[in-house]
Amino acid sequence: MLIIVLSTLIFQHQQMTLIGISSERIRTIRNRWEVQVLVLLSLFLQMVLILLGKRRKYIPKNWIRIFLWVAYLSADWIATVSLGVLSRKEVAKTQSYEPDYVIMAFWAPFLLVHLGGPDTITAYSLEDNELWPRRLVELVVQLIVSLYVLSRSWVYTKVNFLAIPMLIAGIIKIGERIWVLRTASNDVFRDSMLPRPDPGPNYAKFMDGHDAKKAEGFKISVRTIIDTSTAVRHNNLSDPLDAASYFFSTFKPLFADLILSFQDRENSRSFFQQKNTGKEAFEVIEIELGFMYDLLLTKAGLIHSWLGSICRFVSLLCTISTLIAFLIIDRNDYSTIDTSVTFLLLFGAIVLEIYAVIVLLSSDWTKLWQRKQKKPLVDLISKANSCFQSCFGSCKLLPLKDRWSESVGQYNLMSHCIKCRSFKGSRTMKYIHEKLEKYWYQNLEKYWYQNLEPVRDEDERLKEKIFEQLKNASSISDIRVSEQLFAYTGNDDETKKFFRDLAQSMEVDFDETILRWHIATDLCHYNDQDSDAQNVKNLIRISKLLSNYLVYLLVMYPYMLPSGIGQIRFQDTCAEAIEIIEEREYISDEKKACELLFKVNTEILPSQIKGDRSKSVLFDACIVAHSLQFLDTKQKWERISQVWVGMLSYAASQCSWNYHARRLSQGGELLTHVWLLMAHLGITKHFQISRGHLRAKLFLS
Repeated sequence: MLIIVLSTLIFQHQQMTLIGISSERIRTIRNRWEVQVLVLLSLFLQMVLILLGKRRKYIPKNWIRIFLWVAYLSADWIATVSLGVLSRKEVAKTQSYEPDYVIMAFWAPFLLVHLGGPDTITAYSLEDNELWPRRLVELVVQLIVSLYVLSRSWVYTKVNFLAIPMLIAGIIKIGERIWVLRTASNDVFRDSMLPRPDPGPNYAKFMDGHDAKKAEGFKISVRTIIDTSTAVRHNNLSDPLDAASYFFSTFKPLFADLILSFQDRENSRSFFQQKNTGKEAFEVIEIELGFMYDLLLTKAGLIHSWLGSICRFVSLLCTISTLIAFLIIDRNDYSTIDTSVTFLLLFGAIVLEIYAVIVLLSSDWTKLWQRKQKKPLVDLISKANSCFQSCFGSCKLLPLKDRWSESVGQYNLMSHCIKCRSFKGSRTMKYIHEKLEKYWYQNLEKYWYQNLEPVRDEDERLKEKIFEQLKNASSISDIRVSEQLFAYTGNDDETKKFFRDLAQSMEVDFDETILRWHIATDLCHYNDQDSDAQNVKNLIRISKLLSNYLVYLLVMYPYMLPSGIGQIRFQDTCAEAIEIIEEREYISDEKKACELLFKVNTEILPSQIKGDRSKSVLFDACIVAHSLQFLDTKQKWERISQVWVGMLSYAASQCSWNYHARRLSQGGELLTHVWLLMAHLGITKHFQISRGHLRAKLFLS
């Protein structure tokens, strides 16, 4: 027994000794390589951010959002941790000069540069702009930590002095980031959009003149003249880029929820009504939204100013001069690994700066700036840009010239119901399956679901359809938006009554209208899918695309639509559809399900049988589909497409500006482009100044 106890104690002692040796070795390795790994990881994250930052503007994929989100959150954290490790690193007391710590302290300004962030992304979302005071405090603290690290290592070596220009570059970078975050925050951005104070005509002076003439015995009458001058200044705006730049300065206040004047409305409306194609109109809108994305989420607004250009030049000059000096000085006192890490940081900083300049040269901002410069300079920049594009474009290192994803999300109710049939098995398994389905839908599907359909086609038919209907609607004013959108969709009394009733239903229960027409569109589609006429096929594609798109918004982004009980209606309608599908096992796809629903007799209204407890609109949709059958195929789909364009436009007009702005960083939304186009055509509630100044005149007799 004693032998067993002794052997156990000896084994435990040996094990503890091995653990002690192992932990000591790990601690030594960590102390030696911790800082090197952290600073290189920080540099890598900066590369990820600058490469993916602008791509999220036109790539709506989940993978880019995840990578960018992780990199954005990790970048600042890694740089902060690195500075913390440097500030706590032990320095040998026996030596007056420790080369290892001196060169590590030289890395602190590089971490400040990293904290300043790349040009292509300053904020992951609009909410980050609102946190600029907190970010200011954080960056000031990190600047103080960097100064503390440098002061600890200061022994008047050449490397110590090389830290000064990099420190200047770091201060410039964090200053740029704070400035951009502040200017893009709601309050500051709104204040910058406010017009100059306008006291109006001098009332006191007018009344003094009135009283003086009255005292002289004149009979006075006052007549008012409305100042309705609407100077149209778009004669030289044939190029979409020039037009976008001009109207962007006018319509920026929309993103601060401010109103515009009637002069702005008339000026913009007259320009867009002269456009012959929807492609031209939407191109102007795309460029404007690209400008807004750059202002809210990147450093573009600062970089394209003289102050930003000077800051960029000084920052690049400091980095290049530091690299040249580090190449010249004696580096024998420093380890090869630390020297290599320093070179990587220097070359990485310069490469990031040069890449930012290349991206800058290919931007719409630079193209606008070039048009104001002399020809030799323009030719030089164009040649440089072409050279960079040929060198880096083939390997896809540069962002594409796309301004948004040109795609829309798709969600079909019948497809969803086919997939969601009840699980066949024991009661326990059914219960588990039901809970898993509910968890998947509520917590995962909304974040992972992606089914995108391109908006662009050969003839841009969708854009043409939207622009044509909005252009017609803009000719009428002083009526509700819902009625204005359908003002020119028909001349006969039946058609006018149909769209008037539709406009009223949209205002009362928009989500119900979407679901009713969504199912009705599916029923009509499978009933008419054998049509050979190309124009009918085009109308069917447009109708299906917009139908699935609005349901996608209803399910995934309900905050972008008018408030209501859309999600309750959706789940109740799905439940009723699934119940019918399960009763007939032969139904295996959408076509058979739609054919079955289309054959149901809807002579009696569903509400008379079911009451109003269930919010399902399944058979109300069947009634809508049946009511369309008296039209011929072309007229039917012409009307359905008009309905969907009208509903899309109404949804766009009711969505708040900040929700439109939020989606710019996720590939963009067609809804946002329609919203801004409607504003340019004067179809918006933001034009509340309907008259100019009243010019009063005294008439004496």
